Amino acid sequence: MADVEQFAMPETRNRYIPRQSPVGCAACSNRRPGWFCSLGSAVLADLELATSTIALPAQAPLFSQGEDARCLYLICGGYMKLTVGRAHDKQMIVRVAGPGSMLGLYAVLSHGMYEVSAESLTPAQLRPVERDRFQSFLRAHKEAQMRAVQCICQEYRFALQDACRIALAETVAGRLGHLIVDLGNQIGHHLPSGETRFPLLLTHEEMASMTCTTRETVTRTLGQFRKDGWISIEDSLVTIHQPEPLETLL
Repeated sequence: MADVEQFAMPETRNRYIPRQSPVGCAACSNRRPGWFCSLGSAVLADLELATSTIALPAQAPLFSQGEDARCLYLICGGYMKLTVGRAHDKQMIVRVAGPGSMLGLYAVLSHGMYEVSAESLTPAQLRPVERDRFQSFLRAHKEAQMRAVQCICQEYRFALQDACRIALAETVAGRLGHLIVDLGNQIGHHLPSGETRFPLLLTHEEMASMTCTTRETVTRTLGQFRKDGWISIEDSLVTIHQPEPLETLL
């Protein structure tokens, strides 16, 4: 990915600074197996020809729910918050998207509107791809077609996880435990020890909105998880030491 300007993180949220992406998709250390940017080098080279890299500071809007989806965006570095609901009104956080995620894929393929709003949580680097260019790119590469299908299936799985977390977990501990595991799977990386680590990008109030509880309850429950040794939090990074008890909470 192209070099971009560095931006300072707001101190009110956290101290986590995301890794910057190197030049060129093929050399990018943020590529993850199964994501769109893990396509073959020749296919990625064609995609790079149709795109350029843009940079967003933290807490900057990218697109809004209901807008015509003229572009999709590949996240090269940084993290984005996806929400549904009207601006300046009640909103729900759908998920946090990180490097490798494709934003607006379904909306672009269906010639529709964005189903969510996207805002940067950290300084972010993205590759916008115009709708017509992306469709031409897909027609030229069967590998990209299959990866696009896989990405849509992945979005469905994330949505199902969200629904199950809210509908099936009867306690706050259960909902918060499942949220932590989901964040680890979606934006985390596995350590050699077998543990999972991810940046804590959401405030306790935002986590409360995703688990239908209060900020105070989130703070208290996270403290209990740490006391039990299931997780640790240091320098705005969460390490999941024992995912099994978090997943089995009801």
